[in-house]
Amino acid sequence: MKVRRVTGVFRLAAALFCCAAPIAAANAEDRIAIKIDVIGPLGMRVLQMHSLLEAEENPGRYAVSVDYATTGLAGMMVDQKTYAVAHGQLVPGSAVPASFRNHTSRNGVERDSQVRYSGDGTVQGSSNPPPSTTVAPTAARGTVDNLSAYLRLERQLATRGTCALTVPVFDGRHLYDLIFTDGGQQTLKPEGGQNFEGVATACKMTRYNRTVDEAEKDEGARDGTIWYARLIPGSNMMFPVRMKLSTQIGTVDAYLAELQSSKANLKLRN
Repeated sequence: MKVRRVTGVFRLAAALFCCAAPIAAANAEDRIAIKIDVIGPLGMRVLQMHSLLEAEENPGRYAVSVDYATTGLAGMMVDQKTYAVAHGQLVPGSAVPASFRNHTSRNGVERDSQVRYSGDGTVQGSSNPPPSTTVAPTAARGTVDNLSAYLRLERQLATRGTCALTVPVFDGRHLYDLIFTDGGQQTLKPEGGQNFEGVATACKMTRYNRTVDEAEKDEGARDGTIWYARLIPGSNMMFPVRMKLSTQIGTVDAYLAELQSSKANLKLRN
């Protein structure tokens, strides 16, 4: 029973790294690194994620990457490591991906996915080993990768102040929609070992699966809330400080632990 519960946490890791990774750049040329701790139902840290965004508003290029690995007792039971990276073009209040790739190793089993996104909306993707249910090119047309989907949300929230957004996602393996709605302003207090306190904007997220293997349909959180806050004085940037996600094993919490950029060096959780 314990192994099944821990395994369930890793099935939602894909959604967690998406939420954590993309953050719009704070200036014309910036490099932003963050660390997020993921806490499982038993109150133990089961994942630690690192993300890096490098972006230039002029000429408008970005590269966003994320890597995570299981830790502690969870890592002894299921050894999983993932690295994903997306490249693309920045446009006002949004982002347009050009490529995406993901590599995951779980207990020695490797899985690789890659996607190319063309300017005319056509998409070419593959995954090895291949899923039993493939996504038709017509269905994948106009989609983006999961990292760029959250980058779109981050940039829209910073410029327009709203979470309202629906993004079709194809990551080379799964086809689904990420639906975001406004959750309003909330005042957060310190919790879960994190010392953040202040006003945050809540964005509610729902994932709607369109083409996903039956055996993999529970990979990722079904829905949840992500709280964004302004952490750099004088900047219009919003950063994810907390997440609460509903999964097949119950509620999982994630906390921003560290943020480093040219304008800030924050440590919010030990």
